[in-house]
Amino acid sequence: QVQLVESGGGSVQAGGSLRLSCAASGNTISRSCMGWFRQAPGKEREGVAFITGGDYTAYGDSVKGRFTISKDTAQNTLYLQMNSLKPEDTAIYYCAHRRAWYCASMVATDFDDWGQGTQVTVSS
Repeated sequence: QVQLVESGGGSVQAGGSLRLSCAASGNTISRSCMGWFRQAPGKEREGVAFITGGDYTAYGDSVKGRFTISKDTAQNTLYLQMNSLKPEDTAIYYCAHRRAWYCASMVATDFDDWGQGTQVTVSS
């Protein structure tokens, strides 16, 4: 089982940037599907981005061109660079791990291990 700890959330004005980190322990993430999700109050958990064991990436439509997912296998850490932030990006952001090399989809139920989340607030 992988333990995941997110950091890097905070408050920022619209148009600003944040970089989220997800430190993993207990197993390497280099050959696993890793994802970022977010959940705003009153809304369902939404897939933001994923990266496969082979470094293929995919993004949700609402963040394409603004967010970038990456990983540092030496540090066993997953990142989410968020640029051009909008108020609608406000949510708790979660890191997730799937016990497989490939990512079948950006659906929360496909992922096995979760971090505790980090709050991102974007003001207009």
